[in-house]
Amino acid sequence: MIRKRELKLPILEIFGPTFQGEGRAIGQKTMFIRTGGCDYHCDWCDSSFTWDGSEKPKSMTSDEVIAVLDELGTYDYVTLSGGNPCLLAANMAELVEKLKARGVTLAVETQGSRWQEWLLDIDQVTLSPKPPSSKMEVNMETLDFIVEKLPIERVTFKIPVFDDADLAFAKIIQQRYNPDVLYLSAGNPEPKAQGDIIDHQLNRLHALWDRIAQDDSWGNVRVLPQLHTLVYANKRGV
Repeated sequence: MIRKRELKLPILEIFGPTFQGEGRAIGQKTMFIRTGGCDYHCDWCDSSFTWDGSEKPKSMTSDEVIAVLDELGTYDYVTLSGGNPCLLAANMAELVEKLKARGVTLAVETQGSRWQEWLLDIDQVTLSPKPPSSKMEVNMETLDFIVEKLPIERVTFKIPVFDDADLAFAKIIQQRYNPDVLYLSAGNPEPKAQGDIIDHQLNRLHALWDRIAQDDSWGNVRVLPQLHTLVYANKRGV
């Protein structure tokens, strides 16, 4: 008899219950599953431990992941994050299938660089193409393909903004895809800073609000803080 290969996931963090700090689901109570590995190495990445080799992910089956979630408490909303969870194929598809069978609402956060069929089973796909300040290059053809494959009502575009070039990039994304709402956030340029960063982040948000408010060329846009940085600063696992 041929034994079925056990599918495992590279997991760095499973935490919650906490709240989503950005985008359409801001304020949503959720559990987070953070996978290891990323095809981008953004200059200001707030989770560089997922790809820089400083931490080693734990290899876990989907049942083991769910068992950890169950130990953390009751839940009906789970966010898949990274790194880039869309680097994972059949192993992630198995976890998605089992969580959906439990009636869990699923969200995923990705830069839109890889397509996986299991994305069709995700309730809220947040696409966050990285702006120039990341020093990464977006493959727009790949992003086009992903957007065309997904039901438009399940897609959210969210872009962190650090400078004028990032704003120009955000305008290109808005014009190219015409989302119902484009979510912009005041990025956190010092993701490893210790202590209170509230004033710094609020000042950045203030400047971004002023900039967008004075430019009537924007369509339907929401300019939000990275709410978790105001509540928890750069603390992990919250």
